Amino acid sequence: MLDDAGGLVEDQQRALVRYLLQEGDGADVIFAAGTTGEWNRVDNRVRQQVVQVCAEEVAKANAALELGATRPVECWAGITAHSPGETLENLDFAMQHGADAAVLAPLSISGVDDPVRFVCRDVADLLDARRRRIPVYLYDNADIAVDPKIPHIRTRQVKAMSRLDFVRGIKVTAPRRVLGNYTKAAAGFRERGEFGIYVGSAMLIFDLFRPREGLLGAVAEHWNRWRLRGGLPTGVVAGPANVLPREWARAWQACRAGDAERMTQLREFLGAFRLTVRAAGRPCSIACYKRALQRLGVIGSAEVAAGSAVLGADDAARFDAAFEALWGSARERLGEAFVSRPALGGWQP
Repeated sequence: MLDDAGGLVEDQQRALVRYLLQEGDGADVIFAAGTTGEWNRVDNRVRQQVVQVCAEEVAKANAALELGATRPVECWAGITAHSPGETLENLDFAMQHGADAAVLAPLSISGVDDPVRFVCRDVADLLDARRRRIPVYLYDNADIAVDPKIPHIRTRQVKAMSRLDFVRGIKVTAPRRVLGNYTKAAAGFRERGEFGIYVGSAMLIFDLFRPREGLLGAVAEHWNRWRLRGGLPTGVVAGPANVLPREWARAWQACRAGDAERMTQLREFLGAFRLTVRAAGRPCSIACYKRALQRLGVIGSAEVAAGSAVLGADDAARFDAAFEALWGSARERLGEAFVSRPALGGWQP
């Protein structure tokens, strides 16, 4: 959360983490300084502050959780910066401040011509020097690639990096066809052990896990499994979960369980929120997420970083009306157990 000068508003960032955790009913992982966090539009010092604050709040939350009632939440630090040097500094900082894992988008770093060499030499050497190897997850997102001619990490490069014991998976924000390339190759990635594929285009999980009935459904299911023959995804990383953490946690659980009825309910609701964001006009999802969180009383300011799309007055009013109508119907559409609890004093349906 930022002030009008682009600095971190620490108390609001801490409040956001607590909201996302939902006292154990929300996110399993807090991804600090990811793309929804405007990592490429803020100063590197701010990225590091975000990682530190998130790691501290996750540690507090885990300490407060009832022993055995739920599994610990993790803090994954987005370490990608504009240069290799700053990226390595961020990895070092994340390890020193208690992050459970690091997330690295090698194609988004200027000056990294060979992502395999960067990870196998520079990243590995730093981990060796610190005598600590936290897990590292790769991140593939064409929207933030430095060179538009090289939008995705090649599967052979991912396979090479996966041989390192600390590289544990990859988050893929891409269409289903591109995601399928990684899942089909995942069996080879797993030569060393478990290697997770995490879906970044979040609504895809409803298609990937959708139960199919009848003969045609069986054929479709067989085709889907063939396309994803390396295995189904390990998890989902959803930008909209910043606003709807409990709903997205339930969506993932319903998909994994193959609960068609609840999958349909959640897909309709979460799809309606996506349409609400799109109806606000230009690509301004981050501004919409922050405005929704402000309406819910989680944060006090909806300020975005310089360079992020902003909402005009008419767009903001249109979004407010649509979001409040959607939020007001949440309990009726999903049931109490599936709806995020807003901050005390925030807007209630």
